[in-house]
Amino acid sequence: MTANLNIEPDIRISVNQTFGIDTDMEVEAFSKKNDYVPEIDKNYKFDKDTTLAILSGFSFNKRCLISGYHGTGKSTHIEQVAARLNWPCIRVNLDSHISRIDLIGKDAIVIKDGKQITEFKEGILPWSIQNPIALVFDEYDAGRPDVMFVIQRVLETEGNFTLLDKNKIIKQNKYFRLFATSNTVGLGDTTGLYHGTQQINQGQMDRWNIVTILNYLSMEKEMDIIVGKNKNLNNTKGKEKVSNMIKVATLTRKGFMAGDISTVMSPRTVLHWAENSEIFKDTGYAFRVTFLNKCDELEKNTIAEYYQRCFGEDLPESLITGQK
Repeated sequence: MTANLNIEPDIRISVNQTFGIDTDMEVEAFSKKNDYVPEIDKNYKFDKDTTLAILSGFSFNKRCLISGYHGTGKSTHIEQVAARLNWPCIRVNLDSHISRIDLIGKDAIVIKDGKQITEFKEGILPWSIQNPIALVFDEYDAGRPDVMFVIQRVLETEGNFTLLDKNKIIKQNKYFRLFATSNTVGLGDTTGLYHGTQQINQGQMDRWNIVTILNYLSMEKEMDIIVGKNKNLNNTKGKEKVSNMIKVATLTRKGFMAGDISTVMSPRTVLHWAENSEIFKDTGYAFRVTFLNKCDELEKNTIAEYYQRCFGEDLPESLITGQK
């Protein structure tokens, strides 16, 4: 990523008209999209509090951290706000494989004028800082300590970034924005559900201007999404089936939060289940290939019980064990 995006917001949009939130707030946006702007999901349902937090991040250049359980749609929420603002957006997953070099850059051998030379290639962080980019760090609480200290330099909205490898100081673009998502709020894994997450030092947490919590969707909103994407289910019988699917998902989420099971059904999983049930014409089999096969063998009977409680029928033993 070497090209500079010489663009600035050139329009203002109504939050009420675009996001359906009762407010007079208007935000800056771009009239044209480019390759870095996410695609719009027309069926996406926005959470009011989370949307306002994200919009404040865009509009007032606030550092915004979204915390919540797996599958609540934290990263997608940021992407879908960016999509409607035509704001370029890039996601970086801070798993254990992401290193300081990946973020900052490194020397690389390139060919110039027929000769091999060593040239410094900037990483995603210095490139993003210099452009009107919304940079999203996923799994922020799983980042390695050396990586986190690199990020800490740019958490201040006026903070310049010193690129030691080139003896260069990089100033932040006026329209650079920084977001992050996490399963915890920087206190480490206090529940036992998210192994690999770490405590974030208080000095870094204090630099996040806005911290918001995103919970799972209500049944009504989840129903609207699934039916909106599966028109064949937009009838009384179809909605009853989807309702039962969401009830199963709700039980897995409660079981996950209680530590009874280690795999949870996200709204995306329910959507895939509904789509697969239309493909296979068998709700039970679709449940197996969409979700049950991802689960621990010791937990499958518990999850099959969730299915039975919501659909009023047992899953065939062959679907639970996978044996014919």
